[in-house]
Amino acid sequence: VQLQASGGGLVQPGGSLRLSCAASGRTFSRQTSGWFRQAPGKEREFVAAIRWSGGYTYYADSVKGRFTISGDNAKNTMYLQMNNLRPEDTAVYYCAADPSLILSNVRVSRAYGYWGQGTLVTVSS
Repeated sequence: VQLQASGGGLVQPGGSLRLSCAASGRTFSRQTSGWFRQAPGKEREFVAAIRWSGGYTYYADSVKGRFTISGDNAKNTMYLQMNNLRPEDTAVYYCAADPSLILSNVRVSRAYGYWGQGTLVTVSS
């Protein structure tokens, strides 16, 4: 499966952005997919994930209540709606997916076999 992330940009604190991740070659519908981010000088960290079968969602505590992960089966696209953005949300955001991910690894980046190229989100005034 190939993943293409888009939607990053520059936004002021308190603003919103919506990231998209389009999949080709394999549908999302039987996979778990998610978003990770990596800020300069920091390790890649989990942001959110969705288990398409059943629609279960998972969030990092730092984004809970501000970010929403969702998916559109017809478009084979995953989204990350980010509201009330903060400067500490600045990072390159990556989408990832894997058809055989077990739930206990949903927050573990190395458990995902497919990755998009990343899209930069900068939150600054």
